[in-house]
Amino acid sequence: MKTALVLGLLLLGGFSLTAQALPLNASESAGKRLYREGVSSTGEPIMARVGAADMVLPATSLPCANCHGADGLGRPEGGVRPPDLSWSRLTSRHGQQQINGRSYPAYSEGALARAIQEGRDPGSNRLDPSMPRFVLSMNDQRNLTAYLKRLADDRDPGLTPDSLHLGTLLPGSGPLREEGATIAAVLRGCVARINEAGGIHGRQLRLTIVDPGPDRDSAEAALDYLIEQEQVFALIAPLAPALDPDLAPRLEEAGIPLIGPLSLQGSVQASPQIFEPLPGLREQMIALADYAGSSLRVLQGPTLITFADEPGQRLAAQNLRQYLEEHGWQKVRQQAYDPARDELPLGSRSVFYLGSSSGFSQLAERLRTAGQVPYLFAASNQVAGDLLQMPSDFSRRVFLAYPFVPSDWTLAGREALTRLREHQGLGGQHAVLQVGAFSSMMLLSEGMKQAGRDASREKLVTALEGLHDFDTGLTPLISFGPGRRLGLSGAHIVTVDLPDQRFYLVAPYKPIAAMP
Repeated sequence: MKTALVLGLLLLGGFSLTAQALPLNASESAGKRLYREGVSSTGEPIMARVGAADMVLPATSLPCANCHGADGLGRPEGGVRPPDLSWSRLTSRHGQQQINGRSYPAYSEGALARAIQEGRDPGSNRLDPSMPRFVLSMNDQRNLTAYLKRLADDRDPGLTPDSLHLGTLLPGSGPLREEGATIAAVLRGCVARINEAGGIHGRQLRLTIVDPGPDRDSAEAALDYLIEQEQVFALIAPLAPALDPDLAPRLEEAGIPLIGPLSLQGSVQASPQIFEPLPGLREQMIALADYAGSSLRVLQGPTLITFADEPGQRLAAQNLRQYLEEHGWQKVRQQAYDPARDELPLGSRSVFYLGSSSGFSQLAERLRTAGQVPYLFAASNQVAGDLLQMPSDFSRRVFLAYPFVPSDWTLAGREALTRLREHQGLGGQHAVLQVGAFSSMMLLSEGMKQAGRDASREKLVTALEGLHDFDTGLTPLISFGPGRRLGLSGAHIVTVDLPDQRFYLVAPYKPIAAMP
């Protein structure tokens, strides 16, 4: 009776018994670490002999997963085709056949140990010379064998045959609550649209949104909750600036991919796990500088970089100053600026602004009152909401960087975003964040489709890395690569006719050169 009740509760809760794999035991977990990292359960170094000369190398430099993959399926590389290591294939009663045509019997535990340590298959044929021969203790071999028996069922957290669990961190209160609510609405709308269309490879998407709280400690706790308690498969378009110093290392430690425009506000998050669909603040300011230097001829200065006194903006200001000085700009100054109390240095021909929206019009008004009307440069996502308050004296002297402009929008892209806005009750507020979240979900969907039904985090990262000229319908074409995690590296440059509130494109999107 008790068993029937438990089964009934599981079914009512929407779970199937096959969807929930049993957790790895201690031996299997130790074998998994050995397989993926080349590390013994005792912490002792494991060595391997390679090639005909028996060159001895640490196993950490050539763990099993390097060639056979985290899923054990093996992928051809450099003329070598590592075999599938699934236990069902290895122990098949029908025997095996190598690519070169040699046949051999099914593997047993002893035969597997001989192959791993001596490089011979069950038929005593020598394995490919590229196969390392690992020096393992009996306990290490036992652990590795135990894990190989579970390898086919060991799936990344957040992924079941029927569901894909995503997570994000979005503020529900504080100064970024409106931005958080906007991103949440877009993500929920995208999830609903994908699920209504049948999901991805039959999997329905589930999204968990957690408020990162007011500070670094609360943000770290929220991230840990998503990773350890909710066990999400990937993160999508989070907005948690307090995490900036710790996010990339934590993701790499947990092996979790993240897709989202993290660098829009100034922080730089370089990590193989992070894919950004939009240019960061650094790239947008460099695009502005390139336009100003080539078209406005202002290199002689003086030039002022003013920024909100917080880490992300300060870093962006430092990067911009370095770039300007390396590209012939003269008399460049930078100064943290609080429009409520700080005096601004006067006499600049060009002013680059990094900060909040309201501070932009206050800065312009203070300059106008002092009889100063320099060129003003800013990223649209930081200041667009304040343009109506700008003094008309700055008409066509304000230049903004936009990750996308209306001409980038295809009919299909425009219709998709319009439908989502209608369903979610959104207007055009925070348009850059909307498009960033929408594009992030498109990238996730495409990456998971390419990863296939037998998806994994590793396969998702590989699929995203291989995307080139991906069309979101709302942005310039997005491309990633082995050393490239920023899908767009430039910006459109737009000037504003303030009396008429009309925008004019003065320089279309062009990728900027890589910056050190």
